[in-house]
Amino acid sequence: MSMWKKTFTLESLNQTSVNTLVEHLGIEYCEFNETSLSAVMPVDARTHQPLGMLHGGASVVLAETLGSLAANMCVDEGKYCVGLDINANHVRAVRSGIVKGTATALHLGATTQVWQIEIVDERDHLVCTSRLTMAVMKHKKKEV
Repeated sequence: MSMWKKTFTLESLNQTSVNTLVEHLGIEYCEFNETSLSAVMPVDARTHQPLGMLHGGASVVLAETLGSLAANMCVDEGKYCVGLDINANHVRAVRSGIVKGTATALHLGATTQVWQIEIVDERDHLVCTSRLTMAVMKHKKKEV
């Protein structure tokens, strides 16, 4: 059974990145199934730290991007999600190529969601593991 409450395509997801940090870093949504959402990010000058390795902050951007968008696709119309907390453990250096992140829901509650995001290199070795907690909010009704 799918967790998604909104209809989307990879093309529509990638359109949400236009003119954002996500587009600037070259992050592209590449696949989804009933329980996860994935995206790839290049490891190049845009995402390097001064020693020529993938910047930990870039990994966190990928993780929060995936978890945030996935969270917002799992709530009913009239609701949206915002980040409350994120942590990341950087376990392997990457100097070039691409990394792939996959977000999987650990908890989809009425007021909070918790997401696990695993980032791997091209050999499928773990690069970073991250946990993201989201708050589920209601859009405020506009007063007339």
